[in-house]
Amino acid sequence: MDQKICKEVETVDGQVDSFSHRVRKEVKQLRILKPESSTARTPITQQKLPQEQLCAGISGIFRRFPCSRCSWSFASEAVLQRHEQRHRAVSIDPKYKCTHSPYVTDVKACNTCHAQTHTGEKPYRCSMCSKSFIRASTLKSHTHKHTRERPYKCSVCEKSFGRASTLKSHTQTHTGEKPYKCSMCGKSFIQSSKLKSHTRMHTGERPHKCSVCDKSFGQWSHLKTHTRIHTGERPYTCSMCDESFIWASTLKTHMRIHIQEKLFRCSQCDKSFSFASNLKRHTRTHTGERSYNCSVCDKSFLWASNLQRHMRIHTREKPYICSVCGKSFIRASSLKSHTRMHTGERPYKCSVCNKSFGQGSHLKTHTRIHTGERRYTCSMCDESFVWASALKTHMKSHIQEKLFRCSHCDKSFTLASYLKRHTRIHTGERSYKCSVCDKSFVWASNLQRHMRTHPQEKPYTCSVCGKSFIRASGLKIHTHIHILEARGPIT
Repeated sequence: MDQKICKEVETVDGQVDSFSHRVRKEVKQLRILKPESSTARTPITQQKLPQEQLCAGISGIFRRFPCSRCSWSFASEAVLQRHEQRHRAVSIDPKYKCTHSPYVTDVKACNTCHAQTHTGEKPYRCSMCSKSFIRASTLKSHTHKHTRERPYKCSVCEKSFGRASTLKSHTQTHTGEKPYKCSMCGKSFIQSSKLKSHTRMHTGERPHKCSVCDKSFGQWSHLKTHTRIHTGERPYTCSMCDESFIWASTLKTHMRIHIQEKLFRCSQCDKSFSFASNLKRHTRTHTGERSYNCSVCDKSFLWASNLQRHMRIHTREKPYICSVCGKSFIRASSLKSHTRMHTGERPYKCSVCNKSFGQGSHLKTHTRIHTGERRYTCSMCDESFVWASALKTHMKSHIQEKLFRCSHCDKSFTLASYLKRHTRIHTGERSYKCSVCDKSFVWASNLQRHMRTHPQEKPYTCSVCGKSFIRASGLKIHTHIHILEARGPIT
């Protein structure tokens, strides 16, 4: 027999209701006898009841006293009677009328609580965190967060909760009851709050706004997670290497480094994964399924993240801003590559000639010099090139028409991008600024060369004497010394 003493709880209007005690008492009546003994009892958790009987038993505890005027139901007759007073207050001449809204009631406590919603008065203050509340019952529920007290225990799975309402919602996981149904797609939910959040997917409503960057969200939990980007908070820590992360999903992905076992294998290519969800995503590469469709241009994508990035093309949203020059980007990866122009960082190194690059794509293009690959072919004369830019320049020999004319000097260009670069000569715009000495440049290539003067990086080394130079032109001039030495003195 359960010897635990159940704490009585205070209802909304100050009455005492031993709700949890009645739940346990009535669920005990659902226990069944063993065949060999009339006294020995086996709990539900040990000998399972039929699902229908269990659902009916648990649901009955919470729905024994339904209101005849609305869809609400209550655990006791006393609570039902107090609830019905609110209906009578509307139909008969009420004792208390709100001066700010149409609210009326016969219950003084209800009128007092309602008035505080207009005045903003919150008389019940938490002694631990100074948070204030309108009702004493709300304060009592709140203190459970500090004390870790969970007085409401589920009689089926022994899980405990800080609030009676949370226990009530939890029991519906056992009964399978989902009373809140979406009117648009028919999906059902256990809690009304879940339905409310779900409907925002249909309406597009985003009521939760970030105070730092004004980005808005449909759910408060999503806003809470987003704010970690600004605060730098990383609550999810790896238990193996102490690396921390903003999102739980990132930690989950990180754990693959430590977890060697890959139980989920693809039936088409034998590639294996640590998680079933990753396998499911991978199979789309074989099936060609593109579940995520753009509502503007009907383009479809394999991943939700790709659709999200694509939508920024239509909305013109560029959330990733460079702290040095203020330029903004659609992708975080684009911003990361851009910042290397300011810092002069070149993490990608060629294994053949040791030349380094700021972007992986630039290294990939560079390796074609060594491999001899020429993938860019002219459609008019079949001449091929290592770089796309070289093909673009070559096309000028075929294209005579120069549609893009400068309004300052009447110079014309075959491409709009060339005109844009040219206009900087007239406007004096210098978008590329040095982060060390604040010197600015018209072209990115000029900044790149300039940055080498600060860290004294000298990537161009003479193969004869080992002397290094900042620029390729400096090395070229230097090599003439060795050429002249090899020829010998002039006679």
